[in-house]
Amino acid sequence: MCTRILWNTNDHAVLAGRTMDWPESTEPVLTVFPQGLKHDGGKLADAIVVADNPLLWTSRYGSLVTTVYGAGTADGINEAGLAAHMLYLDDSDPGPRDPDRPGLQIALWIQYLLDSAASVGEALALADSFQLVPIEMRGFTATVHVALEDRSGDSAIIEYLAGERQVHHSRDYTIMTNEPAYDEQLRLLEKQVSTLRRLGHDGPDSEIPLPGNVNAIDRFQRAAYFTSLLPRPADEQQAVAAILAVTRNASVPFGAPYGSGRFATYNTEYRTVCDLTGRRYFLELATSPNLLWAELDRFDLSPGAPVMTLNPDGLLLAGDVSGAFAPSPAPF
Repeated sequence: MCTRILWNTNDHAVLAGRTMDWPESTEPVLTVFPQGLKHDGGKLADAIVVADNPLLWTSRYGSLVTTVYGAGTADGINEAGLAAHMLYLDDSDPGPRDPDRPGLQIALWIQYLLDSAASVGEALALADSFQLVPIEMRGFTATVHVALEDRSGDSAIIEYLAGERQVHHSRDYTIMTNEPAYDEQLRLLEKQVSTLRRLGHDGPDSEIPLPGNVNAIDRFQRAAYFTSLLPRPADEQQAVAAILAVTRNASVPFGAPYGSGRFATYNTEYRTVCDLTGRRYFLELATSPNLLWAELDRFDLSPGAPVMTLNPDGLLLAGDVSGAFAPSPAPF
């Protein structure tokens, strides 16, 4: 599925790493959206999926994101220092459609938040201004939950379960994967910690029997363990390298067993790091040896500026690729 890891205690930069784990390519494209873009939350590419009362908005902030299937945003950061990550959650259920509330197709959920909010608090305040509408893309139902963080280190996890919104809002909520729902993930993590204490492991050591499989529970506990052990970095470069190391550890290798049928293998497609302090966005394709990044400050984000895109799949792309982006029609 996916993993999100926030490191907000290293004294150099607020960083969030994530993996995108999916059974096929999500066709990721790095995309820069300027301010002043008009969006229709009722459209899925060229199709209308919310016919009655779609959410319409104009972007207040520019953003740098990774798109999914050219129809929505999976991950990204905005110029105000807010980042958002969309991860799969099979139990996600926003409830029946209420046409009296503006409808937002779920693949545009985090793009709306990045366009409209400067902080986690502002993003949460928007929650009652729309209703999420489930969609299907490429034969997959988009059942998701969202992680948010901002440059202050604040964090929130938002889930919709049986039609009810569940919000976990604290800078202490740094790890997120998939099933089960977040309350249960926290309970299972505490159970694991208690078990280790009963076995005599009062602190971290090399003999701890750490969960090592690729399911969401094991990845959650492994990411929490290694993030808690990260040493204080000397600078921002070391901090980025450290969060990448944990993100890679939580990744799913090619061919790893996962479930059955069409979801037999969810290998990691790519990894990203949002640097909310340095306003940088890193991406690493699992099929490439190269790490890419883009500097948000190098783009014109003013109203009327062009949308800029870059297909990250290229062996000649490495390091700072800000200058490799090209003007493009807005994908949505």
